[in-house]
Order: sequence, then C-alpha cells, then structure tokens
Amino acid sequence: ELRRNARESIQIVIHDCEQGSETWFRIRMGMPTASEFATVMAAAKDGKERKTRNTYMRKLAGEIITGEPMESYRNADMDRGKVMEAEARNFYAFTSNEVMQRVGFVTNGDRRGCSPDSLIGTSGMLEIKTAAPHILIEKIEADKFPPEHVAQCQGNLMVAEREYIDIAIYWPKMPMFVKRAYRDESFIYKMSAEIDAFNAELHELVEKIRRYGA
Repeated sequence: ELRRNARESIQIVIHDCEQGSETWFRIRMGMPTASEFATVMAAAKDGKERKTRNTYMRKLAGEIITGEPMESYRNADMDRGKVMEAEARNFYAFTSNEVMQRVGFVTNGDRRGCSPDSLIGTSGMLEIKTAAPHILIEKIEADKFPPEHVAQCQGNLMVAEREYIDIAIYWPKMPMFVKRAYRDESFIYKMSAEIDAFNAELHELVEKIRRYGA
C-alpha cells in the first residue's frame, strides 16, 4: 500500500548532464540529495550529528536565497576518483554483462534527488565507491552490504523508483566487491518522512532569513 501510494504521485525526471558540471550543481541547488540522506535522518537532538544536519540545512538555505551553488570546486582527489569510477563502471559492465545508462541527476518532483553512477536495465542502479586496499579487504571479509551506505542507496531507489541497487567498491589491482540490495519499503517510508520534515524546516528557515533581510 505504501509503495502504491508513492507511485501515484511520483514524477521522475532524469536530467542529462555531466555530474560535477555547473549545470549539475545548479539543478540540485537547495535540494537534499541521496548522498546526504543519512545526514538528514540524524536522530540526535544535540551533539555532532545534529550539528552536521543543521550545517547541511543552512548550506541549502544559502543556495536557495542566493541562487548560487555552495560547492562548485574540484580537486586532485576528486579528479582521481572520477577516473577510478570510470574504471570501476567499465569493469562492472564487462563482468555483469548488464545494459547500463549514464545519467546526471534524477528528481521525482518533491524536493529530493540523487546522482546514480548508472541505471541498470529497467529496474536496477549502480553505486560506485572507491576504497583503499585495506578498507576493501575489510568489506570483502564482512561480505555484507556496507551499513554506512544504506541510506544513500535506499534513497537512490526511492528517488528513481527502482527495484535493486548494486554497490561496487573498487581499487585498481584489487578484486571488486559487489553486493546487491533491494528496496526496503519500511526504511524508505521512514526516510521519506524525515526528508519531508527536513524540507519543511528548510522552507521555514529560508522565509525567516528573507524576512530578516527585508
């Protein structure tokens, strides 16, 4: 029932742009995105998690008020990560024999979005992470979906209305770790409510600051 109600109102839009480009930054301005859904869901009412949530909200508020993205830079580590992401995508595509589609950004019309590393066929998604060899070895030994990436990946599934997501953790010359997760409807329902609450707070904050400026 929860899934059916969500589908009735969803308006998925796939934005064809390069991730990290000026267009990409502008499309996602003022909008919570899947990479920060764990921040949005921070339950603590004080302490570090709450402070991180508040900082993220104020960055988005600043984008809405100024009409300018708060982050539009690249550095050497980001450029290297982009190269390794391409290597990982090619390796995954070769070993899985899946039909993959590169996309820039996905929204569903209700102030939330995601930047999947690829769409797979008609129902899947791919999320690529790079990790130093010792971290990758830990993931292989644990042999489970990394808990630190659950919110982002379930958020991707929620926004794009897809059925499953593969996380691929990569480092050159190391085995690639791939683990699949399917939609967790109860988690998605809770996350969606938290995002709605976050967006409501964000709207109130923006209006408060605009009134102060007036």
